[in-house]
Amino acid sequence: MLEIEIDGKKVQVAQGSTVMDAANKLGTHIPHFCYHKKLSIAANCRMCLVEVEKMPKAVPACATPVVADMKVSTQSDRALKAQKSVMEFLLINHPLDCPICDQGGECQLQDLAVGYGASGSRYQEEKRVVFNKNLGPLINTDMTRCIHCSRCVRFGQEISGIMELGIANRGEHSEVMAFVDRSVDSELSGNAIDLCPVGALTSKPFRFAARTWEMSRRKSVSPHDSLGSNLVVQVKHDEVKRVLPLENEEINECWLSDKDRFSYEGLRSADRLTEPQIKHGGEWHKVDWQTALDYIVRSLKDIKTDFGAEQIAALVSPHSTIEEMYLAQKLVRGLGSDNIDMRLRQSDFSLDGKRAGAPWLGMPVANLSTLDATLVVGSFLRKDHPLMAQRLRQAVRRGGKLARVNVTSDDWLIPLVAQSVVAPAQLVAELAAVLAALAAKLNVSVSSECAEIVGSAIQSEAAQAVAEVLLTGEKRAVLLGNLAAQHPNAASIHILSAEIARLASASFGILGEAAGSVGGYLTKAVPTIGLNARQMVESPRKAYILLGVEPALDCADGAVAKAALAQAGTVIHIGSFVGDAAEYADVMLPSAPFTETSGSFVNTEGRLQSFNAVVKPLGETRPAWKVLRVLGNLFALDGFDFESSDAVRDEVLAGDFSARLSNVVSGVVPKADAEPTGLQRITDIGIYSTDPLARRSPPLQKTRDAAAPRARLNPATLAQFGIEAGSDVTVSSSQSRIQLRSQADMSVPQGCVRVSGAHASTVALGAMFGELSVERT
Repeated sequence: MLEIEIDGKKVQVAQGSTVMDAANKLGTHIPHFCYHKKLSIAANCRMCLVEVEKMPKAVPACATPVVADMKVSTQSDRALKAQKSVMEFLLINHPLDCPICDQGGECQLQDLAVGYGASGSRYQEEKRVVFNKNLGPLINTDMTRCIHCSRCVRFGQEISGIMELGIANRGEHSEVMAFVDRSVDSELSGNAIDLCPVGALTSKPFRFAARTWEMSRRKSVSPHDSLGSNLVVQVKHDEVKRVLPLENEEINECWLSDKDRFSYEGLRSADRLTEPQIKHGGEWHKVDWQTALDYIVRSLKDIKTDFGAEQIAALVSPHSTIEEMYLAQKLVRGLGSDNIDMRLRQSDFSLDGKRAGAPWLGMPVANLSTLDATLVVGSFLRKDHPLMAQRLRQAVRRGGKLARVNVTSDDWLIPLVAQSVVAPAQLVAELAAVLAALAAKLNVSVSSECAEIVGSAIQSEAAQAVAEVLLTGEKRAVLLGNLAAQHPNAASIHILSAEIARLASASFGILGEAAGSVGGYLTKAVPTIGLNARQMVESPRKAYILLGVEPALDCADGAVAKAALAQAGTVIHIGSFVGDAAEYADVMLPSAPFTETSGSFVNTEGRLQSFNAVVKPLGETRPAWKVLRVLGNLFALDGFDFESSDAVRDEVLAGDFSARLSNVVSGVVPKADAEPTGLQRITDIGIYSTDPLARRSPPLQKTRDAAAPRARLNPATLAQFGIEAGSDVTVSSSQSRIQLRSQADMSVPQGCVRVSGAHASTVALGAMFGELSVERT
């Protein structure tokens, strides 16, 4: 540690720190624009000039390393003169249009100009004008306001992993721009809006919607992926106007994914459900809550009396809160059924009854940034978990090594040391090969469960390279992605990956699909002896309770799910949107989205986070936990006398629930996949197709990531079938035929076709995995 003095105050900082770091530790503010604690040092704005004793001129605090006994002055005449001179230069070409600028009221330049700017300008010449750029549906530009701090450029290079913005030309003619005919398409692009210290980059959906001082700021938690990013929801007149990140170094740091940031736009969807409705005579009728609830009670009692309680089933969204899941399972089990599940896109349930606890990440999220060696199995990492991918990107930047065993070689924007890309039906065999290679390198034996499949493993150079990665460093991890959990042989993937982690002395974790993926197990929103999500639709029930679910888009086989609902005697839809529930439901109850209810999520690291409503419920909307509580009371079930969501949470998560988190399974022997005869389907769930709210956000649906699905095949596979890239093709499954546009994609293995799921145009194809045929239309 070195001791230095700033404005007469002494402070100790680590060797290698900068003057800015020391000032921040001391609480001394030094004006700046280009400096940001999460980005590299550029030192190009020069606003942070300070005076250092024995140095001939003012120096930038952000780029000046500390030395022992250094004496720094941030308020001396020389420092202030230098800072005011820089401000004068910055304002030479900057338009003085603060009243009409969207950044007004939260602009760093505006704030610092008050303290360091002059009352008038000596510059009389004509100011330069820079034409605006079209960066896509999320970011609005007014580049005349740009001060060339380069934060947005460095963010792309260092955080999102792709340089989508750069600075062209020199001097006064410098411009920040995207590459020719390109927009900014990163799933983290909205963070550039936060980073911009002026009004050059602003939110396009929020443009001219409100002023910062007009809005209330309320804390919340993202309901989308398993990270549980912390949010600041800004509200005006009981309407959500903007969502920003709430800084939390242990979870999302100071970043947000675009899905977390812009999904609120879906709250205004035209099909928002705001009143209870009952279908009568084929027509929908708006009714009061009491009538709708009485109808549900009569219907379920009739089903139970006539057909038995086992004919009642509940499908619960994995994006539901702890409270909603807990009361849903309590209601269904109170009625005598055990048919409840929130694992809607899962197709292999072999591990049920064999888990030691709820599957989780196996480590704190923050530790991802410090890993020395990581193996990711079966994941569209960058799109499924944008901010956890960002942490792994930082780990690699620090010298860590990343490898993957996957079914595509899509670009994660992270340098890989090794990868093995195989068709879905070869994924288990390839993991067995990695395990065999690792055991041979360590000269140890594998577990008895894995011995047979490892004995028949066929070695490859890729498997050897992946195994080699897991022998480096001290901090190691094996992580399973969404595709690994959704795979038809997910149990075997889990067992083999856990054994790889054991031999490598690595942490073993599950990245988790949704905000409630861990909470669903903790609340027992999974069957014990009843039917799982797959069985509930393949063996149709007489009555279905749907909590926040759009089965056609949220289930592993949307076509089968729709057919099951169509034949049911009663379908109860509890959700925030109508969707296609009008086709199959008998009663629809409007439940509050996350902005209009209180609740809790347990994220993938096992962290409990509670939140409150930020706006009043729209229309007759009610929090889902209250609806379920009232239904429990109407059925005269015990244990439904809760006064608040906190009381529900405290009952289900009483004590230290961390002991209930475990990825250990027992009594399962991994098995090889059957060899397919046709093209194997690879299904990804688009980043903005994962849940009902994201699917309804207009700005998100205008992005490249939300484009209509295509049939993506390796060029060699296209040539094999005589298909030209970009031509229309007919894709057929055992259930149906659809038409899609073909696309050549080198990341797809030969003999496979990648078709996105959770999209209306591909629902008819059925299961997420299986065999398809492709032919020219």
